[in-house]
Amino acid sequence: MQKRSIAILGSTGSIGTQALDVVRANPEAFQVEVLSAQNNATLLIEQAVEFRPNVVVIGNEDVYDKVKSALDSLDIKVYCGIEALANVVQMDTIDLVLTSMVGYAGLLPTLKAIEAGKSIALANKETLVVAGELVTEAARRKGINIYPVDSEHSAIFQCLVGEFHNPIEKIILTASGGPFRGKDREFLKTVTKAQALKHPNWVMGAKITIDSASLMNKGLEVIEAKWLFGLDTPQIDVVVHPQSIIHSLVQFQDGSIKAQLGLPDMRLPIQFAMGYPNRMPSDFPRFSFFDYPTLSFEQPDAETFRNLALAYQALERGGNACCILNAANEIAVAEFLNDRIGFLEMSDLIEDCMNRVSFVKSPTYEDYVQTDTETRRLAQELIKSHSIH
Repeated sequence: MQKRSIAILGSTGSIGTQALDVVRANPEAFQVEVLSAQNNATLLIEQAVEFRPNVVVIGNEDVYDKVKSALDSLDIKVYCGIEALANVVQMDTIDLVLTSMVGYAGLLPTLKAIEAGKSIALANKETLVVAGELVTEAARRKGINIYPVDSEHSAIFQCLVGEFHNPIEKIILTASGGPFRGKDREFLKTVTKAQALKHPNWVMGAKITIDSASLMNKGLEVIEAKWLFGLDTPQIDVVVHPQSIIHSLVQFQDGSIKAQLGLPDMRLPIQFAMGYPNRMPSDFPRFSFFDYPTLSFEQPDAETFRNLALAYQALERGGNACCILNAANEIAVAEFLNDRIGFLEMSDLIEDCMNRVSFVKSPTYEDYVQTDTETRRLAQELIKSHSIH
């Protein structure tokens, strides 16, 4: 395959560092053109010294001078802030933009990259959760591809290769169930962030790990799947699969089901998105049926883990409802990680915001920005006044 020049947004996070593992293993296939991070200046500098990108962008202006002075002698351009990143992703020298930033912050750079005609490897699910219609329409208009990096959506995509002309009856997203699978509300009242951060199968960043524990991650994936694969809400099911071997499934109109299997290793979906349509060789550990003689499946408990139900509600409502859900959840997770609210209060806060923030039926980009700001402000006010219901 022809060598691809890649921008990695969020290069110091879990997905970003594993993407660089893929580049390291395939130097003939990939060239790093841009690296970006929000706060981790030390690791960003180390990555830049190793991979020699053309441009580095640091989000936090407080550490800009540290990054700039460290890279001055290497002829690497250093910029700061989200606006700079939104401009950098449009550079002619970039073939593929891997968006692995956390949260709402990924929306603007992704939109700008699409507008510039760049292919997208999408690990930032919030981009499609917040503004799925806007993003997918922009991609259609520009004729560019969005390659999913989430293991579940990558699995769906892999099952659809060669089947794009065949209508999907439904998809089934698998969930591990997280660290609290089978627990009741009484137990969840007192769980700590340390317990919530112990995922049984995956090693991920703090935000996505808490989302997995609350099943919000699966709710966000349901919303993302609608836009990635052009589905209606009833066509998207969730099943709990504790072993995390089957990453998701597609059922076609003849009743046949395809599944993608593998050990829980994010490098595989990352490499598939970066190298598509080629399956590149790897030395990743191989799955053996004899190590997993039993694969089991359960119904998700959406009454106890209400975030999954709230995500389906937001998706059904449409408009800016998913943007409200996402912004409220980002605040809720941050406040839980700071020990300011309890585990179950995260769902209460999200529901309060969904009921109170102004609903916009056909939002523009500016409406999404306004909704995000309004929701975060309300969420913070509810927490400060102890008014979460």
